[in-house]
Amino acid sequence: MDFRNTTQYLLPSARPLKPGGRYDIYPDFEIGNNMIHRGVKTLAGAISAEKLVIIDGFSGVFFDLVRESIDSMLKSDHGISAVWIDSTRWLRSAEEIEDLISPFAGGDDPLFGSRCSLQLTDFFVMPVNIPCPPGEDMTIIYGTGAALFSRDGFLVWLDLPKNEVQFRSRAGKITNLGAPVPYAPKEMYKRFYFIDWVVLNRHRESVVNRIGIFADAQRPDDITWMRGDDFTKSLAGIAESPFRVRPWFEPGTWGGSWIKDKIAGVNSEVPNYAWSFELIAPENGIILSSSGILLEFSFDFLMILNSKEILGHCSEQFGTEFPLRFDFLDTFGGGNLSIQCHPLPGYMKDNFGENFTQEESYYILDAGDNAGVYLGFREDIDRERFRDALTKSLSENVAIDIEDFVLRHPSHKHDLFLIPSGTVHGSGKNNLVLEISSTPYIFTFKLYDWLRPDLDGKPRPLNIERGMENLCFGRKGELVPEELICRPYLEKEETGWKLYHLPTHETQLYDVQRYHIATSAHLDTGNKCLVMNLVQGNGIRIECANGRMMRINYAETFIIPAAAGRFTIINESAEEAMIVAVFVRDRYTKT
Repeated sequence: MDFRNTTQYLLPSARPLKPGGRYDIYPDFEIGNNMIHRGVKTLAGAISAEKLVIIDGFSGVFFDLVRESIDSMLKSDHGISAVWIDSTRWLRSAEEIEDLISPFAGGDDPLFGSRCSLQLTDFFVMPVNIPCPPGEDMTIIYGTGAALFSRDGFLVWLDLPKNEVQFRSRAGKITNLGAPVPYAPKEMYKRFYFIDWVVLNRHRESVVNRIGIFADAQRPDDITWMRGDDFTKSLAGIAESPFRVRPWFEPGTWGGSWIKDKIAGVNSEVPNYAWSFELIAPENGIILSSSGILLEFSFDFLMILNSKEILGHCSEQFGTEFPLRFDFLDTFGGGNLSIQCHPLPGYMKDNFGENFTQEESYYILDAGDNAGVYLGFREDIDRERFRDALTKSLSENVAIDIEDFVLRHPSHKHDLFLIPSGTVHGSGKNNLVLEISSTPYIFTFKLYDWLRPDLDGKPRPLNIERGMENLCFGRKGELVPEELICRPYLEKEETGWKLYHLPTHETQLYDVQRYHIATSAHLDTGNKCLVMNLVQGNGIRIECANGRMMRINYAETFIIPAAAGRFTIINESAEEAMIVAVFVRDRYTKT
């Protein structure tokens, strides 16, 4: 079954060999032996003694394939004839669901809606009684939302990473929640982001403590699973230890060659890679491993169960939302990003229902010849002239000399460019940008995109009017290098290491530090969650007070939860190791 439209490899169920001191695309968190099981045959055996089973899970799971496989195993291995009840029988009609979600769907806007306030129960006509035939060996209620229809059954949760949801949607193999047919991928993604995923995360939170078996369903013919209590204990262990999420990679119209050249294991049969999604909590998964078997779960579960341990000082402010994001933007040998901006906080809340806005910084992890970053306006910027040039370019398909309006700055390794909301910006060619950001991640208002099509041959949507409503035209001229190009300074020096402060803009949610470690450094989280990346050096080792140890290779992103407390970083390479550390400012905590 060709169920994915992507060039990216499916996560294997068995751990491949580690790449030996190089960036690992399958970072795993070891949880001990024989805790993860493999295959539908073993899953069927685990539920064979139950009378009522609930098989719920995320949208995009192929529930019918799971039903066929489990039903066959129950019959052949256990002599059990189960009665299967599909939760979709109680879904409201497609027309009713369209009316229900219309306030959040964004109308004709191709990219944006607003965060949905509905519950999953709103999508169903809830029955008074569930027909469970008496005297049968087993009754199984299955499908997304199945747990709504019984609190008594043994709950199996089938999870699916959101990148795999997108790959299945691009293949036209799944639909949105309650939709009659697959829509165009970008339309499906908009509905996923603003409606389906919001609603289903609330549902996950309501059932997480009932899960008897947790299963990774991204491989329909090779499911891996574990007991619910083992799953919960494993997440508690992650919440006090250093860990990485599983990155995933995407080509793009401006993408470059750095990721293809430097990161082993990615598919090289692609035109380029534009992004490595290093840490986008709403979409990335985390891999558990036991006796060589892998199981991936959505980051959301860690935040639902362990947000206080993860976030520490700002957990009350952000709840189950992880506030920080890292990704790579690769323009080596590629093109310029679009000229763009992100919404101001009030606009973000009023128009999209988000609790905080998208704001960014560009840390230059690597730079080639004549690399640069577009940032801020020229001193002589004229708002209406800029609007007219953008509008004419869009309507008449004519190029703009963007440097008539926007400043271009040379970029070098370890530079940090600050991009508070409302700032005009875009990476130029020949950069490997470590993009540091608050977590909202799709709210980019493209103003000018160099007249180029997307990889599908169609123009990428521009948002000139939204951009004009948010641009800060006062960020211009001499103020730009003064306020938006970081000037690091030495903050602390100890034997074997130094700490530099890389001050961010006064409006930004996060602060940035950089550790320079010659030998080792004994540190403490200070009840803050630290998001870090090894930006120089071949490798470091992290040792925690709880006995956990993790090795980090060049360019890998990792998290040290607030609850980890004291930890030591040991430089394992001959050259000085440099680690960027990002955390939420103290003022973003509730008192």
